[in-house]
Amino acid sequence: MDIPFTDKMKMTPVEISEYKMRWKPGHVVDVHSDLHIQCKDWCRKNLNRWEWSMDKYTYVYAHTFRFELEEYAYQFRMKFKDWVDKGKT
Repeated sequence: MDIPFTDKMKMTPVEISEYKMRWKPGHVVDVHSDLHIQCKDWCRKNLNRWEWSMDKYTYVYAHTFRFELEEYAYQFRMKFKDWVDKGKT
């Protein structure tokens, strides 16, 4: 279900959560937990709130970021390429 951009801008937090549930698990990138602040900052600056999600400590030292579109996951992966898939052991 595609919602027009102007309607997405008006979504409440509950509507955003429901919207995310429709596209999850999405495109997944695991990043070392030491970079969680930088990763969240990048997402906040480059994406809308309904286009990404973060799950904390999905591995011992890693967080999982989920993206609605593969393009966003790729951009994120390239930005943090030295930290992707680190901390999963």
